[in-house]
Amino acid sequence: MAIPHNVPFPSGGTWFDTLHKTFDDVPVQANKDNAIPTSDFLEAAESLTTLFGELLPPKLLYLFVEECQTYIRADVLGSIAFTPVKNDMIGNIKVSTHLRPAPSQSKGLPTDCYKKVRDRQLAAPANSETLQSLVINELKTKKHTAAEGLLWLVRGLDFTAQGIRSNLQNPCNELSASFRTAYGNTLKPHHSFMVKPIFSAAMSATPYRKDFYAKLGDDEAKVNEAAGKWLEALEKQVSILKQFQARKEAKW
Repeated sequence: MAIPHNVPFPSGGTWFDTLHKTFDDVPVQANKDNAIPTSDFLEAAESLTTLFGELLPPKLLYLFVEECQTYIRADVLGSIAFTPVKNDMIGNIKVSTHLRPAPSQSKGLPTDCYKKVRDRQLAAPANSETLQSLVINELKTKKHTAAEGLLWLVRGLDFTAQGIRSNLQNPCNELSASFRTAYGNTLKPHHSFMVKPIFSAAMSATPYRKDFYAKLGDDEAKVNEAAGKWLEALEKQVSILKQFQARKEAKW
């Protein structure tokens, strides 16, 4: 059943029910050093972008996009003021038709990180079945485009996870406070002195807590249960990947 555009969740359900794939659908291979299947992970990460495209305002959407950048373009002072993201970041992601956002929704999706990882997977599928093998095998070629893309993608997911976790655990806090703390713990150490104050200011663009959770579902118990399950899986995979990326074999 189609969901009306202004109602981001089905009747009696939650926003999480609208996701094509969630992180708790990703089969982490515990018997293979916690290997994470590349396709499953990328589909779950792609589905996550609707959280920013549908539920959060353009300023925070832009913030999520920027964390995927490994450098700041020369025209950053003009483009970072929360205007639409550069056209070269729109439509780059290679996703299935059912995952591709409508043109009105796609502007500003954080596609660059996904594209780097997806391109490597498509170029060497036999060596990219898991994220860990993708990185290790790419580094053997003396390149690190996908490895670097994954690094920034994980940082962005960590920012998202920490922001939402903090907000769930502190019901009196507004989203702005939770995401501001998450930014300090995740992305801020990797941003330049010019970018840090702009990103910090962007936290004020987050919606009020009551408005945000109303868009996740109309049954608080169901929302909390679904959010907890989704968030736990996301946190686990972020932790696995951060540990992997800290290993010598994953560095360049």
